[in-house]
Amino acid sequence: MSAFTLYVAGFIVLLGGLGYGAYLLHVPQTWILVGVLVMVGLGIMMAVSRTKQRDAPKEPPTL
Repeated sequence: MSAFTLYVAGFIVLLGGLGYGAYLLHVPQTWILVGVLVMVGLGIMMAVSRTKQRDAPKEPPTL
């Protein structure tokens, strides 16, 4: 399993818990959906930035 998949799976679990907690606190469904959409966007941006392939270090020029 790739690091990206694992990160997204953990984020989905976190998002589900937060959404359920908001539901139990009687937050209107519209605001729960707005929060979920914002968090999904942030989660994807964070997952991509943290799991992107790093460039290999360049070798110093030979003389």
